[in-house]
Amino acid sequence: MISFARFASLACLSLLVAAPLVHAQWIAPTQEELSMTSIPQVPGAAAAYLFKEEIAEDALHMQSFYYRIKILTEGGKDYANVELPFYSGESGITLDTIAGRTIHADGTIIPFTDKPYEKVVQKAQGYKIKVKVFSLPSVEVGSIIEYRYTLRLDDHYFQHPDWMIQTGLFTRKAHYRWRPTDRMLTSEDGKQVSSTVAWTPLLPPGAEIKQTQLQMTFGADAGHTQLELEVHDILPLPKEQFMPPMQSVAYKVLFYYTSFRTSKEYWASEGKRWAKANDRFIGPGPVVKEAVSGLVSPADTPEQKVRKLYAAAMTLENTDFTRAHTTAEERAAGLKEIKSADDVWSRKRGSGDQIAALFVGMARAAGIKAYLMGVANRQQRFFIPGYLSMGQIDDNIAIVNLDGKDIFLDPGERYCAFGQLAWVHAFTGGLRETDTGTDVAMTNALSYKDSHVARLADLKVDETGVATGSVVMTYTGSEALAWRQDALRGDETSLKENLRTHLERLLPGGMEIKVSNVEHLTDYEQPLKVTYEVKGAIGSSTGKRLLVVSDLFEANTTPRFPEAKRELPIDLKYPTAVQDVVRLMLPAGTVVESSPSATSTELKGAAAYNVQVVTTSNSITIRRNLTVGKTFVGSEAYNELRDFYGKFEAKDQETVVLTRSAAVAANAGGGN
Repeated sequence: MISFARFASLACLSLLVAAPLVHAQWIAPTQEELSMTSIPQVPGAAAAYLFKEEIAEDALHMQSFYYRIKILTEGGKDYANVELPFYSGESGITLDTIAGRTIHADGTIIPFTDKPYEKVVQKAQGYKIKVKVFSLPSVEVGSIIEYRYTLRLDDHYFQHPDWMIQTGLFTRKAHYRWRPTDRMLTSEDGKQVSSTVAWTPLLPPGAEIKQTQLQMTFGADAGHTQLELEVHDILPLPKEQFMPPMQSVAYKVLFYYTSFRTSKEYWASEGKRWAKANDRFIGPGPVVKEAVSGLVSPADTPEQKVRKLYAAAMTLENTDFTRAHTTAEERAAGLKEIKSADDVWSRKRGSGDQIAALFVGMARAAGIKAYLMGVANRQQRFFIPGYLSMGQIDDNIAIVNLDGKDIFLDPGERYCAFGQLAWVHAFTGGLRETDTGTDVAMTNALSYKDSHVARLADLKVDETGVATGSVVMTYTGSEALAWRQDALRGDETSLKENLRTHLERLLPGGMEIKVSNVEHLTDYEQPLKVTYEVKGAIGSSTGKRLLVVSDLFEANTTPRFPEAKRELPIDLKYPTAVQDVVRLMLPAGTVVESSPSATSTELKGAAAYNVQVVTTSNSITIRRNLTVGKTFVGSEAYNELRDFYGKFEAKDQETVVLTRSAAVAANAGGGN
């Protein structure tokens, strides 16, 4: 497998002068394929690719796909339900000639005869993302399923392929081929001319893209160059906890047409176009200017102005968390398509990206230096400057300059506190506006101080070991944002149920849990506070003794890193500090016989952990603190990280031993 370092080093360009098919027949299965029951390289695999083939022919304005999958378990039968997404826009892309069949282990062939159905899964100005859906017939464990289809473009359009080599299934053999056109291509808006093809590769060891100069061409669009890749025995993407975005670390080849031979040239040119389009939207126009004049005062400091405008943007309906309104709904309401920040403010709603752009316009109208930045969403991908594609830009954030310092803000993330970023937008790359144009840049990393969780259990234990009392959970930063946005996607009932089940997963099993209060749910500048009422047994009895896990909030925790080896880097998403306080008031006749000793340990420069225990004649209080400051760790440092977690996880599971007098034990049914 690969390390992050190798991944980064391969984020480079390979260039060639730009330069076409179709696998029309099924492959006859071999007896070995029919009788196959498992994959030695992946014990227990549900299914495996026997063969994959993806062919792109620019001369024919089409791409063809052919897949053969062996079903090995009951769970593998799910691969017979196929969804094929495709982009439908001005390029006239269609997906057709879908064919398929199922081959049973005895060689019986059942052809696919149904008609796939089509649905739209995303719609925006000028394009739709559609999905063709179908199910292959009569699939059994031991079957081979096969299907193929063709992606066709309008005769005036070209689309580069992307070779996604590594997937969730083991691949026995795969073949990829592309014959690009030699024609000079222009972008859809006619502002970029492409004369070359480039690619960013991340290949398995020993694999190599073969570049061949063809002697014959076919038609005006045909090129003289062929790119081809054959791979075999590709392991599936590993399934490990805390993985980085797999789209970024999987084996693949990403192609693109380009007229640029360096990334600096590309981002300067594309950045100029990107900024121009955004500034047309941002304005500020007359509606925004008038709104800003009523929101801020000339006597306000620049920071006060920015805070007021940020708060105003946060009041708008964010359709990323509610729903986008259809064109028909907008027309019925007498509204035209949103084309500017003025439109967003007038309707009091917009997408996260539109609200971020609106905020930049509002700040500019208030005389504040403000810039838009497009970033890669870190939950989906890493930003690679050497991959010359604007497709890496997922979301918009805002930058304001206060006292000569750039402040990153996230007005498009509903309920994100002022001065912070959602973790998916922190420590990521993208393209930002500057005073002189645009530039590739990185956002700030979060600190553990930006995301804090305080968990307080204040419980009274009776003679039977049943505890009654309250639990208070207090969240700031990333944890608070996650719960607040969860509330936007549901209602009060669903939120309380989600909060209840979250605590249920933490505490000892069988406890009764009720959410009694939720404070500051929409006040994003305040900590989110959730109060619970709880009741239930917190330990196990052995004669006169009651054994209780020292940190009740870690009662059900399993090892975070149980594997002895690690293939991928560890991505913990965001830094955090967790502070636990467990207070147990004991009944008369019960004393603390033993408790965990105070402990302090750290993973230098990355994390720290400590426990303190205070006992009195009728109580015990356990205080536990865990701070994680470094969230991305290479696989080479896995053993050290695993050792650190293993030590404090074992400490969390140590028990408090409570001894009851004979009379108390007898009343509790504990005997002698």
